[in-house]
Amino acid sequence: MVNEKEPDTADEGQLEVMVEPPDEEVAKLRERVETLEKDKKETYERLLRAAADLDNLRKRTRKEIDDARILAKEQVLKEILPGIDNLERALAVASGGGEGVEGIVEGVRLVLRQFQTALERVDVKSFDSVGQPFDPTRHEAISQIETAAHPPGTVAGEMQRGYTIGNRLLRPALVAVAKAPTPPPTEEMA
Repeated sequence: MVNEKEPDTADEGQLEVMVEPPDEEVAKLRERVETLEKDKKETYERLLRAAADLDNLRKRTRKEIDDARILAKEQVLKEILPGIDNLERALAVASGGGEGVEGIVEGVRLVLRQFQTALERVDVKSFDSVGQPFDPTRHEAISQIETAAHPPGTVAGEMQRGYTIGNRLLRPALVAVAKAPTPPPTEEMA
């Protein structure tokens, strides 16, 4: 008689089958992992290089901006320095009792003309205000003057010139604005 064991129903659910993949599949998977690791490393290195390039660009741009600011100041100051030299010469003449008042006045006129020319070279221009309508974007009113010589609301006097650089206001003009004179009190006869 053959002794057959019937399968135990409790053992049926716990059967595990361990199937190992063929060596070809393992080799392909290992190769794929190596490729991905290599790609990851290359991508990380490119990212580091890009971050370093960006940082270098920021530093270079900041330096170029600083250099441009210094160059702009340098150009303006080179235009102004000859006028300062001439003012110093005029002071030396005045303190030495040389040419007299007329020579000093003429020297100061020349220096003023030199400054105006230097400012025009850097696109800075003054503008006239007297007789013009008051414009709060170009004028700064510091007083009002009762006058019949100018219509009310126009500039009657200028204490300090205004300047533009290109199309932009560099400094507003300090002005006195005209207002209508108050009429004299009328005497009523009773």
